[in-house]
Amino acid sequence: MRNTEEADGFDGEASNTSMISGASSPYQPTTEPVNSRNVFGGIKCDTGYLKSNFGILKLIEVALSLIAFICIETIMLCLPCGGVYFYEFISCSAFIITGFLLLIYSLNLHTKVPHVNWSLTDLVNTVSSTFFFFLASIVLAALNHTTGTEIVAVIFGFLVTAVYAFNTYLVVRQWRKGDGGSTGAQTSEYTRARTASRSDMEAQPELH
Repeated sequence: MRNTEEADGFDGEASNTSMISGASSPYQPTTEPVNSRNVFGGIKCDTGYLKSNFGILKLIEVALSLIAFICIETIMLCLPCGGVYFYEFISCSAFIITGFLLLIYSLNLHTKVPHVNWSLTDLVNTVSSTFFFFLASIVLAALNHTTGTEIVAVIFGFLVTAVYAFNTYLVVRQWRKGDGGSTGAQTSEYTRARTASRSDMEAQPELH
């Protein structure tokens, strides 16, 4: 009987010791959910950007590029057609790329993908669109200027060139000020968010 009681007592002590050591172990299983980084989480429209100078300019550029593309697409007969095809490619490319950047900035997606230099991408697109739209408009005006549709396409080509050129001027001026291009406000906001997140992580106690 004594041996049995001692064995029972030993088992109880071992069980209690195991429970105590398990409770104090830093490797306890947890039922708390692990939050994973979701790139597309919390997406919302940034009306502040759309109301800014760069947002308004991008909206105008997208609209004019689309109108220019529609005008060139309505030309059924062309002779020669090289200028028409070149203008068609430039207007379509400008519409797609500028529309994509407008979507990125208006939804604040550029803060979700900070590995891409969005300011430089926007600058390159603005400068190249200015140059190629101007070139395409000159070529179209020199080769195809007999119908009303071709003349309207040329007018919209020079008009969208002027808008892109003004946008380029504003972007370069921002870069000279050191604001990081057309996305200075968004970049500053992202930097503040990263700093706050880093401070929160440092404030959390470490597990020993």
